[in-house]
Amino acid sequence: MGLTIKKPKDVAGSAAPAILVGLFVAFGGILFGYDTGTIGGILAMPYWRTLFSTGYINLEDGELDVSPSQSSQIVSLLSAGTFFGALLAAPMADLLGRRLGMVASTGVFTVGVIMQTVATAIPLFVAGRFFAGLGVGLISAIIPLYQSETAPKWIRGAVVGCYQLAITLGLFIAAIVDNATKDRPDTGSYRIPIAVQFAWAIIMVIGMLILPETPRYFIKVGKNAQAAKALSRLRRLDVDHPALVEELAEVQANHEYEMSLGKSTYVECFKGSIGKRLATGCLLQGLQQLTGVNFIFYYGTSFFSNSGIQNSFVITIITNVVNVCSTFPGLYLVEAWGRRPLLFLGAMGMFVCQFIIASVNTALPDSEAANKVLIAFVCFYIYFFASSWGPVAWVVTGEIFPLKSRAKCLSMTTASNWLLNWAIAYATPYMVNGGAGNANLQGKVFFVWGTFCLVCVFFTWGLIYETKGLSLEQVDELYGKCSKAWKSRGFRPTLSFAEVQEARGSVGGARHASLADIEAD
Repeated sequence: MGLTIKKPKDVAGSAAPAILVGLFVAFGGILFGYDTGTIGGILAMPYWRTLFSTGYINLEDGELDVSPSQSSQIVSLLSAGTFFGALLAAPMADLLGRRLGMVASTGVFTVGVIMQTVATAIPLFVAGRFFAGLGVGLISAIIPLYQSETAPKWIRGAVVGCYQLAITLGLFIAAIVDNATKDRPDTGSYRIPIAVQFAWAIIMVIGMLILPETPRYFIKVGKNAQAAKALSRLRRLDVDHPALVEELAEVQANHEYEMSLGKSTYVECFKGSIGKRLATGCLLQGLQQLTGVNFIFYYGTSFFSNSGIQNSFVITIITNVVNVCSTFPGLYLVEAWGRRPLLFLGAMGMFVCQFIIASVNTALPDSEAANKVLIAFVCFYIYFFASSWGPVAWVVTGEIFPLKSRAKCLSMTTASNWLLNWAIAYATPYMVNGGAGNANLQGKVFFVWGTFCLVCVFFTWGLIYETKGLSLEQVDELYGKCSKAWKSRGFRPTLSFAEVQEARGSVGGARHASLADIEAD
């Protein structure tokens, strides 16, 4: 493949509107990234530590601070909120639609931002963290759903991957704003970084009121005429153009075929092929968190400082720059190489980096050389994550589920991400810090993350199907015909669901005939 991803010559219409819509919707990732990124810097701000302290003295510097248990509560409450928000995303996206669902989600997020901004003590602050998390959880499940249902198949991976790019940009902006306000001797030190989020919310709401609903959602609720108008707007084709009529017919036929196999219930999500895909998606999102990336972005500032590194805020900004820049290769490689090889090589790279960091830190504790290795290989690790598991986890989970259960399954996979995110955020202070009842692992914690990276290697080989270049409907055909993930790279679609709809009655009159049976007939 060349240095650019080009639109296939046989694809009618323009892809620009759908791509631009997908890129704008990815902006919601800034809410996600910025909100999760601000807390690490706020926890290290001198004024905030003094104001919110209940009398605990930090053993490292002898200053007032919040205790490890309070720190884990403050950080993890956002993740708890996001877990429940992700689960609520499915009924919201199916009831209100993908577009208005994002508008409502942003409203919930804004309530949490208000509570955090006015807080001067821990109880209201953590309550605000929970409601902001609830909004972020809703948004984080609906955005890849919207993107997957609107993006052209030949560039869907790059478009959905831009969601992760927006998350990294949010983390980067949060690091800059935190660094700019950290030394203020007043409440502006933490209120300014938090209040900046109002701008992101306003931009998101205005945009979503303008953008179209997804054609696949309209098909799901039986509004075929509105589906044609929405797809016409996204493809810049007349509603009666043959290519547009064919694409809509395929989406509708696929949905009708899937509905004929079972109802769209939560119970059905755990059965058969959909259950296999759900397990893959949940494990993928969970393992993304268990690679340890949010350890760096939640506690990186405090961890670098406690490791004896000067200017820990600056190091945090550097790691965020690496995170942003490294996402761009992933957006290209997800379409050039495909999903499987990128996830596999990314996991191998992360595994090597994590074990180097842990080994050097164990052999040379409290040394300048170990600190340099720590910084360098944390940056290498972030490169491997940001170019592979960062964006591709959202790409894969956004495209492997059938329309009838896509919102439900995607909400559960996203909830898996946030459940592990919460667990890591809550457990990290106890794993890393010294003191009674704590494991005091310090740099050895990278042995834990590295081991999970090795698990990611075997998981990718055994369970990740290659879906590059396939439409969402062709992904259903892939799972219907290919029983082993490692055989999926050779798969080529041979049926359209419009043909399946016609042929279904001829296979012994079997309403529930499999794709393999229909094709054999």
